[in-house]
Amino acid sequence: MDADIAQIYSERQIDGLKPSYVMELLRLHASGPMTIAELAESVQRTHSALSQKVAAMRTAGWVQTVVGDDARTRKVTLTDKARRIVDRLAAEWRATEAAVAELDAEIPYPLTQVVADIERALERRSFHDRIAAKLAEDPAWG
Repeated sequence: MDADIAQIYSERQIDGLKPSYVMELLRLHASGPMTIAELAESVQRTHSALSQKVAAMRTAGWVQTVVGDDARTRKVTLTDKARRIVDRLAAEWRATEAAVAELDAEIPYPLTQVVADIERALERRSFHDRIAAKLAEDPAWG
């Protein structure tokens, strides 16, 4: 699905944008500049994960960090490059949500339920542990 969304961006000459950046870009557009901690909380991610993502988004030119309310804090804000396309990103987000709802209607098992079931299964035993157990059984892994 992400590859198809990336293709949509490419078709519109939105280069260098990863689908995984869009939620944060839309949140910054709606709420204005935020610290990494505030942004992480708003998208329900860890500070560490968001810090890494913001660094990648900054390198790609979608966000910048500016001095916050005092000299000790930094806030993440959209660049002009991001502001120019954010309305199109909001349209893509709405279209993606509608496409997911359409898929849900076509299959007997809702995608949202699939995600919830997978999360519960991974809470019982992580994907890492599952892979490691399979590798322990494989002599080629040695």
